[in-house]
Parts: sequence; structure tokens; C-alpha cells
Amino acid sequence: MEANEVSELKEQAEKGGESTLRPVAFTMSVLAVLVAVTTVLGHRAETRAVLKRAEASDVWNEYQAKKNRAYDTVLMTDLLGVVTVADKDGAAKIAKGYAGHQDKWAEDFKEEQKEAQGLEGDVKLAEDKAKYFDLAETLLEIGLVVSSVTLLTRSRIYWYLGIGASAVGVASVVWGSLIK
Repeated sequence: MEANEVSELKEQAEKGGESTLRPVAFTMSVLAVLVAVTTVLGHRAETRAVLKRAEASDVWNEYQAKKNRAYDTVLMTDLLGVVTVADKDGAAKIAKGYAGHQDKWAEDFKEEQKEAQGLEGDVKLAEDKAKYFDLAETLLEIGLVVSSVTLLTRSRIYWYLGIGASAVGVASVVWGSLIK
């Protein structure tokens, strides 16, 4: 064999080795994109959970403020009933006004409680979705790193393991997207 032929065979062998790793490199590129998309989905789910928690907190605060006012008006009504007042008609008018407020607030309490509990359900849902997206992100990153070991070792077992971890990660993304 001439030196020219030996160098050609060497180049072909090197090129052949590179072409067998192309699917691994392509898989790694796809996994990198999936990690990025999953990260965004996870961040959005976490942001939604925080916003819904703040909204629920606002509703609970309003509920509690009305409860405090209702309690104060009950105390005032009771006080007007036992204390000697100079203007009994005026006191009766005030007590009647408080009774009207009590009736309205009783309805508001039920509505606000129901709304706050619904928002808490939204928080739980968003947090559950975020958990699945976080798990998926972790598994996809593991799949990406394990697949990259194939480029160093030229052993395809790592590629297959990376694909397996990534498949579970993709399943977690799908599950997180489907839960309602």
C-alpha cells in the first residue's frame, strides 16, 4: 500500500466514525430544545401559581376585613341595646342599619369564601403542573448529559440510556400539560 492510500483509508475511517455519531449529536440538539421549552413551561406554571396565590390572598383579606366589620357591628348593636342612650330613636335607626349590613355581608361571606377556595384550587393545579415540568426538565437534562457521554466513549449504551431518561421526561411534560 502506498502512503497516499493509507492516508485516504484513515480519512475515510475518521469520516465514518463521525457519521455514526451524527444521530447522537442530532438527539442532543433536540434534547437541548426540549429542555429550553420545558424550562419555560415550568417557569410559567410557577408564575401562575404565585399570581393565583396572591389573588386568593387578596380575596381572603377582603373576607377577613368584612368579618371584622361584621363582628364590630354586632358588638355595637349589642352595646346600643344595653347602654342608656339619650336618643333611643337614633340608636334604633343605627341598629337597623347595622342589621342591613349584616344581611348583605352574610351573602358576601359565602361568595368570597367560595371564590378564595376556587383560587386556592387554581394554585394547587399550577403547582402540580410546575412539579411535573420541573421533573421533566431534570430528566431531559440528564438525558442530554448522558447522551453526550456517547461522544466521548463512542459507546451507544449511553445514547440509549439518555434517550430512555428523555422519554420519561417527555412523558412528564405531556402529563403536566394534560392535568386539569
